Amino acid sequence: QVSLVESGGGPVQPGGSLRLSCVTSGFTMEDYAMGWFRQGGDKERESVACINSDGSTASKDFVKGRFIISRDNAKNTVYLQMNSLKPEDTAVYYCYARIVFITYWGQGTQVTVSS
Repeated sequence: QVSLVESGGGPVQPGGSLRLSCVTSGFTMEDYAMGWFRQGGDKERESVACINSDGSTASKDFVKGRFIISRDNAKNTVYLQMNSLKPEDTAVYYCYARIVFITYWGQGTQVTVSS
């Protein structure tokens, strides 16, 4: 059974940091592209960053220089290190795994950036 479980979210002050983790099971994570989306308030879900099976990464401009995505295939885990957080980063962050036409999603973890 496929499972993606996010953790590491919570409240944080502006300028602070959080590290999100996504532990996977039920599939061979090293074969999949992994990534993070987020959805805040009444906004649409938007891509944040992704890391391919070969380790190459891509991220949206609004997080470049602040967020770093990484993966540890031995631990079946993908991470999102978030630094210099801003109130507009407040959202539910979702982990996903993708290969060809298959996408698996986690249940999300809430990040709230507020003073």
